[in-house]
Amino acid sequence: MDRLTSMAVFVRAVDLGSFAAAADVLEMSGPMVGKHVRFLEERLGARLLNRTTRRQSLTEAGQAYYERCRAVLAEADAADAVVADELSEPRGKLRVTMPALLGRHCIAPLLMKLARKYPHLELDLSFGDPIADIIEAGYDLAIRTGDLDDQSGLIARRVARQRMVVCGARSYLRANGKPKTLDDLAAHQAIIYRRSGRVRPWLFPQDDKPPREMMPSGRLRLDDMEAIADAAAQGMGLAWLPYWLVRERLNAGALVGLFVGQNEFLYDCHVLWPRSPRLPAKVRVAVDTLAAALPKLMA
Repeated sequence: MDRLTSMAVFVRAVDLGSFAAAADVLEMSGPMVGKHVRFLEERLGARLLNRTTRRQSLTEAGQAYYERCRAVLAEADAADAVVADELSEPRGKLRVTMPALLGRHCIAPLLMKLARKYPHLELDLSFGDPIADIIEAGYDLAIRTGDLDDQSGLIARRVARQRMVVCGARSYLRANGKPKTLDDLAAHQAIIYRRSGRVRPWLFPQDDKPPREMMPSGRLRLDDMEAIADAAAQGMGLAWLPYWLVRERLNAGALVGLFVGQNEFLYDCHVLWPRSPRLPAKVRVAVDTLAAALPKLMA
């Protein structure tokens, strides 16, 4: 007899309190239920149930075996569920929160491809400032760059690294000269990214040391990176921006990358989602898609 089937019959007989009740639920005869239990007892060399005409009770060995059988059957069900989930088509609403620019340029196009591929998948995308508590807000996924805050109740997976570049227009470089070293940046106009009243330093990696921080100075302060890229292309100063945002301008010659060949600072890009016993197919497919495609867009 199949041991796993016999375990399932044994557990059901214990849960329902009698062979007859288990037989009704399992759609088999009472003697067959007894046969499964005897098969286990003979295999183990121990009595699992004490039975009289009025009641049945677990022996000490039977109680221990019952608990382990429940755990084994739960694991078997979970294994079946994993395979079923792998084979199931992503469906339902996928709610994602992400930074606005990164979302529009990199994340949303990839998720749109998923929506075209899976007709039963719905997208509910939010572009803007990070949501403090994605679980409370009801999001399935959150995209974050840089250092992560409290991750309690969340799973985080790094899916890409955001490469930062210093760049400027040819007109600016002709008028002001091209900086050859990082120290030269102090003599140049920077277009400053200011968000929530805070100016972010420009960061440059150093071998076996923390990144070097340089606080930019200049007369333009903007809270939108795309506006900074536009101002840099107009010759208003130098900018420190994600490569994915200025890639087309660099390729077209509207902007020139500086310090080419030197190591550039990399911001980690993570996908976060709430912990759960089973990862829904819609979340799994989205995370795997981002992990496969984002590095090509961002680095």
